Amino acid sequence: QDPTAAHYMFQDDPFLMPRNAANSRLFSLSKESGRNAAKYIIKQFPQYFDKTFSEPNIPCLMPDTLTPQIEGVSEEALKERIHLRRVKDSVDLFDQLIQAGTPVSLETTNSLLDLLCFYGDGESTPEKEEEEKEDLEEPGVNASEEKAPKRQLQRGSQSSGPRWRENNNAERIFKIMPERNAYSYCTMIRGMVKHGAHAKAYDMYVDLLNERHKADVHTFNALIAAVPYVKERFVERWELAKVFLNHMAQQEVQPNLLTFNALLKTLRRCGGVGRSMSLLVIKEMEALDIEPSLATYDHLLFMFYRGVDLCPSGIISEVLDDVEKRSFTAQDPDDGMDFNTLDNLHCLSCCDLKDIKLAYRLNKVMEKGDNWKFLNMDRLNAYWSKFFSLLCMMEQIDVVLKWYKEMSPSLFYPAPKNILDLLQALDAANHLEAIPSVWEADMKQLGFSRRRDLLEELLSLMSREQHPEEIQLEFAKCAEDIKAVYEQTGREQVPLDWTASALHHVTLLFSRAGRTQDAWYVKMMERFQQINRIPTDQVMDEFLTCAKRTNCPDEAVKVVKLAASLGLPSSQRLKSRTEKEFELSEEQK
Repeated sequence: QDPTAAHYMFQDDPFLMPRNAANSRLFSLSKESGRNAAKYIIKQFPQYFDKTFSEPNIPCLMPDTLTPQIEGVSEEALKERIHLRRVKDSVDLFDQLIQAGTPVSLETTNSLLDLLCFYGDGESTPEKEEEEKEDLEEPGVNASEEKAPKRQLQRGSQSSGPRWRENNNAERIFKIMPERNAYSYCTMIRGMVKHGAHAKAYDMYVDLLNERHKADVHTFNALIAAVPYVKERFVERWELAKVFLNHMAQQEVQPNLLTFNALLKTLRRCGGVGRSMSLLVIKEMEALDIEPSLATYDHLLFMFYRGVDLCPSGIISEVLDDVEKRSFTAQDPDDGMDFNTLDNLHCLSCCDLKDIKLAYRLNKVMEKGDNWKFLNMDRLNAYWSKFFSLLCMMEQIDVVLKWYKEMSPSLFYPAPKNILDLLQALDAANHLEAIPSVWEADMKQLGFSRRRDLLEELLSLMSREQHPEEIQLEFAKCAEDIKAVYEQTGREQVPLDWTASALHHVTLLFSRAGRTQDAWYVKMMERFQQINRIPTDQVMDEFLTCAKRTNCPDEAVKVVKLAASLGLPSSQRLKSRTEKEFELSEEQK
């Protein structure tokens, strides 16, 4: 892998190679938006995409046939429209069949219920890849009996899809069905849970039991996931979840991975009860020989690592022991959520535990097989950003620079905080001679040259101490670039205002490099008066030393005049030093 290359998705168009994380996000979203726009055009105007002249003909690359081919009012036409996911057309055709007295088979009606329950009675659209994460926050005190706030429940139950309307088409068709089987009830239950009608789903399950039907495992999974929205007290939630588990045993329904993940997801909202029961759930999974997915570990870590005060250190090591043995594949929709196990583990090892060994172990897990695919581009960039911040904090500078060279920009685009961490690591290791390369190769290339906090930190580190002449000349070049940034004016750029500290640092750097004219004639010293700031004694002394080294008595006299005009206490001392160290003409005296 070429560490200097951008992500493969950008290599088709070198002009759009991103320079930083913001550009990377914008360009990747633009490409995806273009794909969605193309799909929309094909769907809206299928008549323009019906030519298949390609040679050789590759069916998987051809546009799908989205136009109904069967005309008239018949069950076959209804099946076709259901297959094409045309919700409104399917409902209209079903109503026409019923009005005409044509019976519709139970299988076809169930397929129509599937369509309506999946799309929530709305027209089919390209599904969002990431749904809004439920707010799984829990109150922190007396968790076994504390009530969860209703406002919080309502917020958590919101989904990105349409809500379940009262007496919608799914309910209407279900009521007029002459015959209903277990599949009909299960479909309705899952649709109600999916679209937020949790209480109705529970009532529908009671009707299913009254009709002496049995639910399937997917229905039980949906009911267990809906428990937090049906009961308020944490103990009541756990009791209802146990009722569903007992019903599964009575109906001889074998639980699967999604069952246990739904149960753990519910336990996340059961406070202390959830923490105490979660380990029993994991043991039950082991007894049934069901391997956990990333979502399983995510739910477990969430319950045990809500804060620094809840840190049973054994859990994270045990989770990591299991995770690093495996290469994961997606088995649960929550495996790909933003707050997944890889990111949670790294947050813990970086932010809370400060454990570099854990971070290295986790990094090996992330690079194993296709595990990295569980992190989208934003989360992958955030992962590497946290990893690099931990390296800057805990590792030797040679190791930090080696990782940085391999990571940027192929794996991540450094954020301003990463550059700040790198500067602080260079400072801690007394490796400040590398600062000019950071300025040239990173800050300017990444578009951070106008970040005031980074500029102040950079200037502060370069001007804090005296360095060998070679390094001072390099620092002066950086100072010249930064001065140009402050003085840069453009139609689309807001000029940066000079601060006293920035003027102080730039003047010192010019003075130490022997660039007297830059320090004075480019109005660095004069600018102190323009912005109503007073130069420090260090600035005045350094400038006077520079004037002496370059034999510029005129500049020395100007410094004394400036100090006198500003009424500085050091003006008399500067005057005496100038008379002693310079050969002055009568006029200068």
